[in-house]
Amino acid sequence: MKRTPEPYLWLLFSGGGVMAALLLPVLVLLFGVLMPLGVVAWPTAEHLAGLLDLVIVRLALLVVIVLCFFHAAHRIRFTSEEVLGIARFDLVIALVCYGAAVAGGVVAALVMF
Repeated sequence: MKRTPEPYLWLLFSGGGVMAALLLPVLVLLFGVLMPLGVVAWPTAEHLAGLLDLVIVRLALLVVIVLCFFHAAHRIRFTSEEVLGIARFDLVIALVCYGAAVAGGVVAALVMF
C-alpha cells in the first residue's frame, strides 16, 4: 500500500478553515467596524507589545497564521487545477503552493521570535 501525505494536508486545510472561520470575522468586526466607529477603543501600542511579550500568545498567533497559509495553499492548489484545467502539473503546483505556505510560516516565525 502506497502512503501519501494527502490526509495530513487535508488536516492542515481543515484546521486553517476553522481558524479562518472563527477568528477572521471577529477581527474584521473589531478592527473594521467597531473601532473605526468608536464603539470600542483602539488598543495602545504598549498594550499590544505587552500581549506579544507572552510566548504563548506568539505561539498561538503563529499556529493561526501557519494554518491559514496552508488553508490558502490547499484552496489555491485545487482551484487552479480545476478551473484552469492544469491537473497534469499537480506535483509542481503542490510544491509551489505548499512551499509558499512553509516559507510564509518560516517568515512568520522569524518575525514573531
